[in-house]
Amino acid sequence: MSLIGSAVTFVVSLLVGGLAIFIAAAVVTGTRDYGHAVFTALVGAVVWGLTAFFLSWVPLVGEFFPLLAWIWVIRARYGTSWVHAGIIGFVAWASAVLVLAVLPFAGVDAVGVPFVRSLGAI
Repeated sequence: MSLIGSAVTFVVSLLVGGLAIFIAAAVVTGTRDYGHAVFTALVGAVVWGLTAFFLSWVPLVGEFFPLLAWIWVIRARYGTSWVHAGIIGFVAWASAVLVLAVLPFAGVDAVGVPFVRSLGAI
């Protein structure tokens, strides 16, 4: 993939992740700020990646540390409880799966939804 193709994929993925968090936060907290959601998606992706890089080697629980770190970012950015942050995370994940299932029909390639290896399984 070219540098421009990679940049477009990154931007589309970031906007989809931001949209998913925006939808989830609107449902759970009533917050309606898309820019805040996109920045949360960006910070969450960086924290997820760093946590996975440094802690995924831990037996049994290493794969859950990135998820907890991502939920922590949501909790910190939206000032909610762990339960509400978890609900936002789950609704965001489900929303992103739905959006990413539709995007290939529009000819758009996007990646980056945790625990979804292939949308062909949907």
